[in-house]
Amino acid sequence: MQYVKIHSVDIYHPTTVVDNTYFINHFQQREKDITRFLDHMGRKERYIIDNPDENSLTMAIEAAKRVLTKAKMSGKDIDLIMFSSQIPEYTFPTNATYLHDAIGAGSQTILLDSNANCAGMTVAVDYTSRYMLTSKDIKTALIVGSDYNSIISDPEDEITFSNYGDAAAAVILEKTDVETGFIDSIYFTDSINKDKILYPAKGLSNVLQNKEPGKYIKWLPFDGNIALPPTYEMIQKLLERNNLQASDISCYCFSQFSLANILKIQEKFDIHDKQIVYVGDRFGYTGTSSPFLALHEAINRGTIKRGDYILFWTIGSGYQLVSMLFKY
Repeated sequence: MQYVKIHSVDIYHPTTVVDNTYFINHFQQREKDITRFLDHMGRKERYIIDNPDENSLTMAIEAAKRVLTKAKMSGKDIDLIMFSSQIPEYTFPTNATYLHDAIGAGSQTILLDSNANCAGMTVAVDYTSRYMLTSKDIKTALIVGSDYNSIISDPEDEITFSNYGDAAAAVILEKTDVETGFIDSIYFTDSINKDKILYPAKGLSNVLQNKEPGKYIKWLPFDGNIALPPTYEMIQKLLERNNLQASDISCYCFSQFSLANILKIQEKFDIHDKQIVYVGDRFGYTGTSSPFLALHEAINRGTIKRGDYILFWTIGSGYQLVSMLFKY
């Protein structure tokens, strides 16, 4: 029997760091005090692209090169490339085509772009793992998640402008005969908030046909707490059907969107601090890559070792929840 394991993980972020002071001063000039908001979200710093030569694709290419170097592989070793982004540099050709060229991948490589918003890279790893288990030809896969969030964050909106950061993460999956790697995943979808987070705000066709303004993401108020009860249920179900307790998980790699939500999940399942990795204070919220920034941090810290269980959880706008279980 074959399994699909996480071979290597690496990340890329811009060099410019912007701390909370800038954003607090920015919104004070607009007669808004965002101090409590930043504390609630768990922000301190974030990496921001500040030059025209960087974007979601260039970050993805750099992350891909780094993870290949770490894995001691070349592009020719990769059978499938999946690029996850909600802010792709191109709609055609696929951004994965540019990744293919940048790493010198082979002519038999499968290429695909995907978008499940902030849940995107987790979904991409889930789908790729399942596809690899059914295909005899796919031995290795490169999944890269990258969002250039700051470019679509409205300077008048504290929820996006002060919250987001820019970064990319890359994961190499590999087939193995060892009983390890991908185990299971679970989803929950409720489209009740489909009109609350929009980009372009009035749809692409209106932007192109009617010249509607469409530079910034439109974020309308909604109750984010509605996602917590189904989150508790799906994590519990994922653990139960794999005969695990919350204490069996060595590392929880959650969405880094809100520290407050992470703390609520932690309290619900009585998760120890050492099992939680939070990097949203340093990176801001990076969208699709965020759980994998946490995974990269956990590996570097030595929080997890081979054979340990990892549980991912994240959320995409609209909204969709996904939780995924791996043995590292």
